[in-house]
Amino acid sequence: MGEVTSAGAAGGSIWLRPQRAGRGPAPEYSRSRIAAAAVALADAEGLAAVTMRAVAVALGTGPASLYRYVQTRDELIELMADEVNGEISYVGLGGGGGGGGGGGEGDGDADGGGDWLGDLLVLARESHGVYLRHPWLLEAVASHQPIGPRAVDYLERALAALAGLDLDNQVKFEAIGVLGGLVQQLARMEVAQRSVGRSVPQWQQTQAEYLAQVALGGGHPQLAAAMTAQAQAQAQAQAQTQTQAVGAGSDAAAAESQFDRIIRRVLVGLLQP
Repeated sequence: MGEVTSAGAAGGSIWLRPQRAGRGPAPEYSRSRIAAAAVALADAEGLAAVTMRAVAVALGTGPASLYRYVQTRDELIELMADEVNGEISYVGLGGGGGGGGGGGEGDGDADGGGDWLGDLLVLARESHGVYLRHPWLLEAVASHQPIGPRAVDYLERALAALAGLDLDNQVKFEAIGVLGGLVQQLARMEVAQRSVGRSVPQWQQTQAEYLAQVALGGGHPQLAAAMTAQAQAQAQAQAQTQTQAVGAGSDAAAAESQFDRIIRRVLVGLLQP
């Protein structure tokens, strides 16, 4: 039997259905256990390896039994996304600490306050880390963003960070959406470079070398001026980075520094009054 993958075939969000019916025996498997088995498969073999049959085998049951818990593969992927989003920590946010991932469905409770830019940067770093630990998630969110309880927790925290800004709510939602898309793109670039055995700074260096050669040709004066200024700024940034990291660690420090810089500039451009 072919696997149903259409979200519409499920008859509504899985999160609107109880984990167990009001009557009858308790379910043998929890959603979290099913999701954990699927996540382990995806981490080891990629998202394509996650089929209803494969997850059922991992759980020691048959595919027909698994359909009692999830009606489609799309629902299974929603459970997986929610499971790994539970790794996000909210410690250090101005709106009150607390860790992510321990409380199950809908455990986020946040109040406004603190440094909105710093809080959003913390959220961005946490989300970025999830993508790097689970690269298959980038594929899972490529066509649509699964919205589960832990994604709602994240949204609540982001809105709490922006609560003190005198901005229209639509602007806030749009900014949070842009932030999420930007984090995904930066993570996608890093994962792609890792897959060929190099870091983002190393890849950027190869691109810069080519552009420098083009600039020397004299046919692109604006590029030449920009490359000269960029080289000077990069030399200063590299000197600062080397005081914080040595050897291979310097690439990681440079990538983190660039990530923070990009996120900050975009958010300030979108939200700074």
